[in-house]
Amino acid sequence: MSVARRSLVIGVSLAALAITPAIALAAGEPFYVTLLTRIMIFAIAALSLDLILGYGGMVSFGHAAYLGIGAYAVGILAFYGITSGPLQFAVAILASAAAAAMIGAVSLRTSGVYFIMITLAFAQMLYFLAESLNIYGGDDGLNIAQPSDFGRLVDLGDPPTLYYVVLAVLLVLLLLSRQLINSRFGLLVQGVKSNERRMAALGFPTFRYKLVAFILSGTICGLAGALFANLTLFCSPSIMHWTRSGEIMMMVILGGMGSLFGPVLGAALYLLLETVLSGATEHWQAILGPLLVLVVLFSRSGFFGMLIGERTARGRADG
Repeated sequence: MSVARRSLVIGVSLAALAITPAIALAAGEPFYVTLLTRIMIFAIAALSLDLILGYGGMVSFGHAAYLGIGAYAVGILAFYGITSGPLQFAVAILASAAAAAMIGAVSLRTSGVYFIMITLAFAQMLYFLAESLNIYGGDDGLNIAQPSDFGRLVDLGDPPTLYYVVLAVLLVLLLLSRQLINSRFGLLVQGVKSNERRMAALGFPTFRYKLVAFILSGTICGLAGALFANLTLFCSPSIMHWTRSGEIMMMVILGGMGSLFGPVLGAALYLLLETVLSGATEHWQAILGPLLVLVVLFSRSGFFGMLIGERTARGRADG
């Protein structure tokens, strides 16, 4: 029953995402297309964090740094008149991967609270660096004149087109992540989370596996940043502030750590609640906080676990 329920939840969600633009535009409400595009972009960012947090046990509190690097890669290239989409996205992905490699090479030599604080420190360093770059707007941010150019076939300046591009990227990443988690590499990373000393004693280079997972996670988040820059046509240091990293982590926890579809659901719940509650009161975090606590107390697998059952949500092949 739980497996059938999981398939039903995922199927209904994907069907709703597929038809939303047509319904929203027919109703004269293009705002919902933009909102759901934003939700899916942050779902990609949350998915990237879940790969190391839910499956690898690495509590990175500076994950928004890669989101900002991806966004600034698009913004800075556009600032110099380079609007080629393939080039912008390639630079965003490579820059995020390079940053994740350098940060991971240092931070993964520690564990526990030390790992959390080092990832936070690196993210704040990048945040203050972005603030200091007055040529790119500094604290005021950088306007992007036009979206990434992928030719006539893909116009990212058209909201429905951008929506379906983001949806396609999310689906591909979900499928690839599922294959990765169930691969030998994914199982080894999960084994390191369970007992790193035992895995090292068996002869596995645990540091190398964790670093590769960390780099993959940062790379995916950088891709989300490039998509976010095309959605807002604006990037600012606030995108990589530690509070943004906290929000991404809350999305993962709210949806369910260690489940591929959980972070997607968590991103949707968090941003929808933010939209609704912020319209009612400026103290919306005071309402959202207790809701998050209740989810954590009553479901170890987050909201996704509540929907499909705890045992299925914690299954290894969950997606």
